[in-house]
Amino acid sequence: MNRLSLSVAVGNYDRTRALTDGRVRIDGVDPVFSVLSPEEMFFRSFRHEAFDVSELSLSSQCVSVSQGTSRYVAIPVFLSRAFRHTSIYVRTDAGIGGPEDLKGRRIGLAEYQLTANVWVRAILEDEYGVKPSDIRWVRGGMDAPGRPEKIRIELPSDVELSAAPEGRSLNDLLISGEIDGFIGPRAPRCYQEGDPRIARLFPDTIGTASAYFQKTGIFPIMHVLGVRRSLADQYPFLPGALLKAFTEAKRLALDELRDTSATKVTMPFVEDQLESATRLMGADFWPYGVASSRATLDAFLDAHHRQGLSSRRLSVEELFHPATLEAYSL
Repeated sequence: MNRLSLSVAVGNYDRTRALTDGRVRIDGVDPVFSVLSPEEMFFRSFRHEAFDVSELSLSSQCVSVSQGTSRYVAIPVFLSRAFRHTSIYVRTDAGIGGPEDLKGRRIGLAEYQLTANVWVRAILEDEYGVKPSDIRWVRGGMDAPGRPEKIRIELPSDVELSAAPEGRSLNDLLISGEIDGFIGPRAPRCYQEGDPRIARLFPDTIGTASAYFQKTGIFPIMHVLGVRRSLADQYPFLPGALLKAFTEAKRLALDELRDTSATKVTMPFVEDQLESATRLMGADFWPYGVASSRATLDAFLDAHHRQGLSSRRLSVEELFHPATLEAYSL
């Protein structure tokens, strides 16, 4: 059988590297990889369907599925996961001592529907009683003015979302005190540069996130893998082949991470972090597949609908190709 030549867009991760360097092959596929930032991948995929297979924003995919406009079907390969307690930044002089103090405040974000922002709003509401309607949201570019939402959304009438002033970035507004804080998957530039007026809302993010996991069992999912629906329909083997290959690539990455004879990442205390993560979350702390992450997916779908981003409460089965909902065993 001739191998399919497919364009594949993914991030530069240890868990994808065995695919991009050719150590792991996708059955029946001759891939042409593009290693890109999430912002570029998502914009090109959702606006222009630029790739045959692409890493996708979980939230954007849910928006498009609920609107009936999705051109990709998801594979339960969770290329990005993160505890988003690290993603809330506030001015230290704004009198914000805890999550409850965000009520009535002006908080900036680059896009309302970003997956990280959905998770932050879910955490604020579920754990601290701060609803999205309690906050005055300001949308704009992080470091440069004028970033648009990549996908059309309609928000509940009680949610206040305004645009940043023309020619102003959110970083500018945060420095000047015109907004009280920022949420997003990337830290604002002023925080990265060490501005003492900007701090994380949760000083002990590891401790706070660990307690959240112990309570909920949720390790938030950010990104999924997507394949063009037309290709999945034409080649029924493809969704399962992608899940198999990406799972194997992740296995190799974890094997290498655990081999600490020479640390594979440029970070001290890797052994200790691995032991800590395993004690908290178990040996398979970054699972792929629906079964092991159903509670996390259901929590996200609940929040996504509650926040008005999906017009109806989606089911897990609607998101993922049927061939990837179960796996064979020996």
